[in-house]
Amino acid sequence: MQQKNKTCKIGLFILAILCSITAFGQAQMNATNLDTTKLPAGIKFNGKIKTAVRWTDVLGDNIVITTETGETINKTAPSTDYRDAALYAYHFMVSKDSTKMTWKLYDFIKACPLDIEANFVKNTFQVTDLNNDGVAEVWLMYKTVCHGDMSPCDMKIIMYQGQHKYAMRGQNKVQVSDKEIIGGDFKFDNAFIDGPMAFKDFAKNLWNKNIMQTWE
Repeated sequence: MQQKNKTCKIGLFILAILCSITAFGQAQMNATNLDTTKLPAGIKFNGKIKTAVRWTDVLGDNIVITTETGETINKTAPSTDYRDAALYAYHFMVSKDSTKMTWKLYDFIKACPLDIEANFVKNTFQVTDLNNDGVAEVWLMYKTVCHGDMSPCDMKIIMYQGQHKYAMRGQNKVQVSDKEIIGGDFKFDNAFIDGPMAFKDFAKNLWNKNIMQTWE
């Protein structure tokens, strides 16, 4: 009997692992990287492309492009020491030979005389279907800051499901001494609070994986 119970437990454990793997596989949409020199006609954007992907879900044929401007001189400031930086994300629906932009993300830092950053966090862009409703979720994570010290950056996770926007806003963490770490707080907006638990769990996991400031 003990051997039988042990076999049963092992079987259930393996089944749980297989279910987790299956669920993870279903959560990831099959998005394809695009050749940025051969984008469909009608797609316009600011900045330099960081990501360009395409996928199909129940809404149709989708394209998302993320871009960054890098540092640029602020033309209205009293000197060239003041710089701007911005980032963008664009979503397009493709129908035959036409494209239509359905949402646009824009964030920026203006007239900064110190260290400036407006960048997407590397390797965080994802396209998922966590609630298995056939509509993709697009995950964007980025940092913005103008500072001259080791203070945290403002950090955000913005997720779009269709045209429905979810936001998680806060700061990353910075280790300022051997024993002191500052920052790390965040807040969900009402869309996340009222949304599926799977969305909040995914956002928290993505946040925690990228919460520590790294210096390049």
